[in-house]
Amino acid sequence: MNKVEREKTVAEEKIAGEEIAGAVLGGKYEQLYKQFSQPLMDVVKLDDFRSMGEDFTKNIESFKLTSTVKLNGYESFVWNSPDDSKGLTATVDEGGTLTGIQIMNYSTFPETDQAYSKTLFRMPFQGDWLVFWGGKNILVNYHYEYEPVRYAYDFVIEKDGFSYEGDRTINESYFAFDEDILAPADGVVVAAIDGIADNSLVGAVNEDQPAGNTVTLQHDNGEFSTIAHLKNGSVAVKEGDRVTTGQRIGKCGNSGNSTEPHIHFQVSSRIDEGKAVTIPVNFDKNLTLIRGEIVTGTKVR
Repeated sequence: MNKVEREKTVAEEKIAGEEIAGAVLGGKYEQLYKQFSQPLMDVVKLDDFRSMGEDFTKNIESFKLTSTVKLNGYESFVWNSPDDSKGLTATVDEGGTLTGIQIMNYSTFPETDQAYSKTLFRMPFQGDWLVFWGGKNILVNYHYEYEPVRYAYDFVIEKDGFSYEGDRTINESYFAFDEDILAPADGVVVAAIDGIADNSLVGAVNEDQPAGNTVTLQHDNGEFSTIAHLKNGSVAVKEGDRVTTGQRIGKCGNSGNSTEPHIHFQVSSRIDEGKAVTIPVNFDKNLTLIRGEIVTGTKVR
């Protein structure tokens, strides 16, 4: 291989997903841009990408990788600046094509970020589940932008990098679908909603009934926990029931504003006229969960 061929080969080599933040800091905008998918190129031009990147990375010497999720043919990465004031996220497909990239300044809520629940909670399920959304910035937890769901988590089941096997358009193909969902702490049922159909075509959502089938518990110190998107017909408790930690309250479904079978879990300090004020969840064993982690009961790996 002569010099020209070597230089061409180097130029055509794709930057690995975990190296994208370093490439941005290194000014490799043209090389990165060549990895953009066509839809991404259609909305972001090279000059704009370079300009935004250079402006964004001023006074930043490094990024720290804080989250990685590999699921259903894509791998997503999130990096934070050393002072956690800025973040960068990128998603690549199995061929290394960049299908999404975003840089942003973080909004934070320090007055509530450390205001953990007084109630000690366990995981509302058995076995291994993936934290698909969770954490204290918008790039690892899209809920964080919205106070009523700021500290919520979304959980799915992942096996060998996929949340389903077979036909991805039907609920029964998803590992989480029909799994038992358990009471995360002792409490009294204050709301139990059932009878909402699961979205029969995965990807279609019910925006009119966004939470779908839900169970809300009030705990002894006045805090509330809510689990949403339960399977139609599976809710096993009714309003007024007292439940104990680990008791089955329903099954994982795909009801409401849900793009695939999963559960949404959140804890609130109060619920005023149906509007919740969420707080960070105090999990058993002092767990602090973030997008991309696998949790088993009270253990994270």
